Amino acid sequence: MTSGPVRLLLADDHPVVRAGLRAVLEGEPDFDVVAEAPTAERAVELAAELEVDVVLMDLQFGSGMGGSQATALITARSGAPRVLVLTTYDTDVDILAAIEAGATGYLLKDTPPDELAAAVRTAAAGKSALAPEIAQRLMDRVRTPAETLSFREVEVLQLVAEGLSNQQISGRLFLSQATVKSHLVHIYAKLGVDSRTAAVAAATARGLIRR
Repeated sequence: MTSGPVRLLLADDHPVVRAGLRAVLEGEPDFDVVAEAPTAERAVELAAELEVDVVLMDLQFGSGMGGSQATALITARSGAPRVLVLTTYDTDVDILAAIEAGATGYLLKDTPPDELAAAVRTAAAGKSALAPEIAQRLMDRVRTPAETLSFREVEVLQLVAEGLSNQQISGRLFLSQATVKSHLVHIYAKLGVDSRTAAVAAATARGLIRR
């Protein structure tokens, strides 16, 4: 982070959300909102074009690129800004994808303004900024590794929940169908179920995937 105010880019497809964030963050004397992006693609462009310290990134943009993919593209560059995810989703599939993509922090949209401001400062300083409930979910994964679905297993199960066949999942994730089947066997064992439907129901109840 350079000296002077923390320069922010707001990436969210809802104008009302961006306006609310701008109002909250510009009330802080050490923040400067330099741009807004209504799409993930635009966020990637602006993060490369402008001098930005922190990108506040939503995960879902309706159509086109998602927030995790944009985060990966932004953070892959040398001297890239920090990405702080700000979303409504608290499932493992979203949390793990964002962290895997290089996000410095992960907050939920109901985070109080003072905690949001503190998290932005923490991210700008290059430190991890996780909402308490997100940190707890990650801690639980570490404590029970034998029962915990891997990131890839969660990815596979999310696509199952979306109605994709093994062949479609194979194509989407660039895996062989045999590997997809192997992941499903491990998923069933860890969740204590014996069908795709039961696995989706159990994972949804545990907050691992979205429905």
